[in-house]
Amino acid sequence: MQELIDLALDVARSAGAGYADIRIVERGTESLTVKNGNLAEASSNRSAGFGVRVLVDGAWGFAGSSRMERAEVERTAREAVDIARASGLALREPIVLDDSPAAVAVYRTPYREDPFEVPLDEKLRLMFEADAVMGKVAGVTLRTSSMDFGRERKTFASSEGARIEQEIVDSGAGIEAMAFNEHEVQRRSYPQSAGGQHVTGGFEAIRDLHLDDNAQRIAEEAVALLDAPQCPSGEMTLIVDSPQLALQVHESCGHPIELDRVLGMEASFAGTSFLTIDKLDKLQYGSEIVNIEADATAPGGLGTFGFDDEGVAAQKVPIVTAGRLVGYLTSRETAPIIGRRSMGSSRASGWNVIPLIRMTNVNLLPGVAGTLDDLIADTSEGLFVSTNHAWSIDDRRLNFQFGTEVGWLIKNGRLTQMVKNPTYTGITPRFWGSCDAICSPSEWTLWGVPNCGKGEPMQTHGVGHGAAPARFRGVEVGVGRW
Repeated sequence: MQELIDLALDVARSAGAGYADIRIVERGTESLTVKNGNLAEASSNRSAGFGVRVLVDGAWGFAGSSRMERAEVERTAREAVDIARASGLALREPIVLDDSPAAVAVYRTPYREDPFEVPLDEKLRLMFEADAVMGKVAGVTLRTSSMDFGRERKTFASSEGARIEQEIVDSGAGIEAMAFNEHEVQRRSYPQSAGGQHVTGGFEAIRDLHLDDNAQRIAEEAVALLDAPQCPSGEMTLIVDSPQLALQVHESCGHPIELDRVLGMEASFAGTSFLTIDKLDKLQYGSEIVNIEADATAPGGLGTFGFDDEGVAAQKVPIVTAGRLVGYLTSRETAPIIGRRSMGSSRASGWNVIPLIRMTNVNLLPGVAGTLDDLIADTSEGLFVSTNHAWSIDDRRLNFQFGTEVGWLIKNGRLTQMVKNPTYTGITPRFWGSCDAICSPSEWTLWGVPNCGKGEPMQTHGVGHGAAPARFRGVEVGVGRW
């Protein structure tokens, strides 16, 4: 392999590249789905290849191939240079990379139980057990259990002398119960919607979810929602649970701090950002108890790795401190524009696409409000919402609306009436500015989002968000017609 790496870099430099890197990537996946007591999907996939990225006279070029052969490596490197020269015809400003040091290192996801070594029978046993528990609840119409696993091995080398080998292993699982009648469909999920919880780690993370222990509860809640009253409308105190708040962070903080969006370099899939660089170190993004950081070193996060796909070491950096915007997600290309060095968030979803600025683990830090029960007890009247159902946000990440699977009214410090179809809406800085309590570290969970989409062609990537339940004052809830 070293011979082919050296060949790619030598050919690129000989053809005129001032900088070149190569990523050799092999990714294998396994997915299982059980529906209503039957195996609905069992699939495994493998993709392998390499991508060469070059910088010629300040313009990027990229080419990739699945054939790791000497002639193909040489052809691909030359093609990347040709593409860079063509890109240079439309160049506005030459690209300048920061001075991040070239690393020589090895990183592997720590885990105790290799998910690809666990027998299929054992995985299905856990899924069928959860399915059977949900099936005993009268009124449940559709039961789904799923598991997903991935292993990515990649080698990165650059003309600056970097040589990095990584193995990233991820595991995820979840269950879902749906109840139908002639008028509507209601759903409850555990531990999170959209496929459950996903982490970097081994099968031990799946066992720790205890899917069957939570199956009856979510099935009963799905059925109960059919007869629950609609969520009331109006301005209320809102308590958001941890998994829903993780998605709130993803959409209203994670995406708008991607510096390529901020600079207008990436806008085709989901728009730009209201957090323009004139707001850095000035904008009061939230209340003084709101602290957000991007942490690619957090154990178990789906955005956890050793080095990004530009060879920059994983880091933990502040994004919002005491409510004030203090940082962005950056790459080696964009960081110098704001006078900084890359914080290591440039990643590609595969060997055949270029790295983009992607979230790592963008986390809302815990507060001092105690447990969720403590927070509810401290709230005289309001609404508690749990588990994302749907969302909408504008192309600058300012105006949003979220719907959750379930809600409960709060009266005199206690959860009372269950309500269905809860929604809330807001404007990002105003919403985070209304946050007056965040639960303590014991309630904090690092959630995985396995399907964040960005770029054109779209790249789907895993990212993480840590959050504890939090309280917001004066939020508009119950919007929409049912």
